[in-house]
Amino acid sequence: MKSAVRNRIVVPHRSQRRFYGHGIPGVDLEQLAGKLIVVEGADGSGRSTQIARLVQWLEGTGHATVQVGLKRSTLVSEELEQAQEGNILSRTTLSLFYATDFADQIENIILPALKAGFVVLADRYIYTLMARDMVRGMDEAWLKNLYGIALEPDAVFYLNVPPEELVQRTFAKNASLDYWESGMDLGLSRDMFDSFMKYQTTMAKTFRQLQSTYGFTIVDGMRPTEATNADLRKKISALLAGK
Repeated sequence: MKSAVRNRIVVPHRSQRRFYGHGIPGVDLEQLAGKLIVVEGADGSGRSTQIARLVQWLEGTGHATVQVGLKRSTLVSEELEQAQEGNILSRTTLSLFYATDFADQIENIILPALKAGFVVLADRYIYTLMARDMVRGMDEAWLKNLYGIALEPDAVFYLNVPPEELVQRTFAKNASLDYWESGMDLGLSRDMFDSFMKYQTTMAKTFRQLQSTYGFTIVDGMRPTEATNADLRKKISALLAGK
């Protein structure tokens, strides 16, 4: 008699979609056939360039794409931009503003696109929002509950670039530093350059902390653009192939 173990049919494991927390009521996760891919990293890490190249590659190989990111909600993005210009928002108000922006996009863009089978590319996700808030003293447990509506992505890539390189890239692109990206609201230093270095160093440390919790992939962002993109394409190809 043949062994029952040898005759057993092995059904390939299918990863189950899930929300990080309480989620959004009425969403059938089994209907979300698309893929959610997140590219994280500080300003100057090359996120936008990499996403633009990934969109071109994906659409060139027959995959429909949708892009989302911070401050892109039609509900509050304009108001959030205006409020930030005054540099007067409290940390809680700023956090809730961004959470509203994210909630609107996940409900009205991300979930419908995934249901339609699109590849959704997110130019940052809840990890940047949580890191910013944690650096500003917000409670991590409160933030996890706030972003319990977030869908767990299929892949998250964090472009790791040290602060010394970030500041050079930022000056080369804008000839100035951003108030919020320099952490000037934290009172780290009166000098914006010094504040930027301290803030981005702390942000990088916080991202490493989040990586241990959420398990996203850290990608070396110091390589040439094409080399980094080839690495991302290889990893995404394996994801789309179900490997």
